[in-house]
Amino acid sequence: MGFAAIVEAIDGFVWGWAMIVLLLGTHLFMTVRTKFIQRKIGTAIKLSVSRADGEAEGDVSQFGALTTALAATIGTGNIVGVATGLLFGGPGAIFWMWITGVFGIATKYSETYISVKYRVKDETGEMLGGAMYALERGFQWKTAGKVLAVLFAVFAFIASFGIGASVQSNSLAGVVTAYIPFSNDQQLLGANMLIGALLVVLVGVVIIGGVRSITKVTEKLVPLMALLYATGCLVIIIMNWAYVGEAISLILTCAFTGKAAFGGAVGSGLALALQFGFKRGLFSNESGLGSAPLVAANATTKNPARQALVSMSGTFWDTVIICAITGVMLVSTMLANPSIAEGILNGQITAAAQLTTTAFASIPVLGPIVLAVGMVLFSYSTMLGWAQYGNRAVMYLFGKKGIRPYQVVFLIFVFWGCIGGGELVWNISDITNALMAVPNCIAVLALSSVIVKGTQHYVYDGNLDEADNAEIPTVARKS
Repeated sequence: MGFAAIVEAIDGFVWGWAMIVLLLGTHLFMTVRTKFIQRKIGTAIKLSVSRADGEAEGDVSQFGALTTALAATIGTGNIVGVATGLLFGGPGAIFWMWITGVFGIATKYSETYISVKYRVKDETGEMLGGAMYALERGFQWKTAGKVLAVLFAVFAFIASFGIGASVQSNSLAGVVTAYIPFSNDQQLLGANMLIGALLVVLVGVVIIGGVRSITKVTEKLVPLMALLYATGCLVIIIMNWAYVGEAISLILTCAFTGKAAFGGAVGSGLALALQFGFKRGLFSNESGLGSAPLVAANATTKNPARQALVSMSGTFWDTVIICAITGVMLVSTMLANPSIAEGILNGQITAAAQLTTTAFASIPVLGPIVLAVGMVLFSYSTMLGWAQYGNRAVMYLFGKKGIRPYQVVFLIFVFWGCIGGGELVWNISDITNALMAVPNCIAVLALSSVIVKGTQHYVYDGNLDEADNAEIPTVARKS
């Protein structure tokens, strides 16, 4: 058995029913425990665009922390990830992706709450937070908490090379080169190497500056790229308006019956719809993964609930809105253009990037440009966001001395993604995502009573403007 086959087997195992139950169970449990915190999405959006919280402690604004997290989540998970779910899980996978977003809002709120509540700062005053600090400081069983904290940091460290670096560059290179006719594989490899080298430079100059440098870029980049991409999707949906109702019906039907669609061109079966829906859903919004709280802990905020609300708005925009638009756009396009299904069946369309490219090609002239520019911006911003996530994990594991070597390895994976195999890259990322989710969900569930108590006080008792004056401990950096 080759390496790729081994990775695929491991991917299938870790993304079995146990993982689906853990994630969906956490989403549902925290939805109930927080009294359906999703109904506060209006307040969350309002807070996300408000000014910094006065004299509160933190390194970046609430909006800056949100856009850095959105930079890491609104990316290939929305463009290529949804298409991957459709190809291998069928239209029903899109519904389950959406469900992970709706109920995942509560988990994103919860994991951010404990990240901010249990954050620490180093000797320079820089904030450090995430599941590892929540497990280490908040867990009743200290030894188990420390072990889980280290595991989470290790998994986040490894995951950043997949979901944050190689997957992004691989998808970006795939979309860009799709528009260039090559006469042989050597020309294609040369182009991919050139794209990889350029990305290494563009990513490197920003991530070396740290969280403030990354935030400055993402605050400007995220709103622009999201608007650009959403507009392109809406234009295609309007063009396919006669098929939109049928597309939504097909998505819902396949979600619960697993019926074959498009003549068997895409995945079928309820198990596949669930599996790929949850895999791609988690990849898209990262609720339950524990990634966004790594940066949310840097936010200037009066209390944990405020930043938790801000962070949960990211899941709303990412999956409930952007992924839903993408899914309806793709399915309606396939219904309007039967030749796409034929292309999948006869092997002309074999990758998710090709499916998305074909859909955007239905917009004369501007469609391919919008997709190409959108993919470049999305992938680039995701690499910046995940470089900071990995940075936080490395800081916890190795201290400041590990940052520069980590950045070098991260950039190597950015380059490798452009020339590596797409399916292998996605499978490795799926595995590391799942491994991150386990200790993070344990932290959320174990500390749920803390989350519930704080949410009641700050959110439901009307004390959102109250400052949490609890002392933030200072920890010595590893030398």
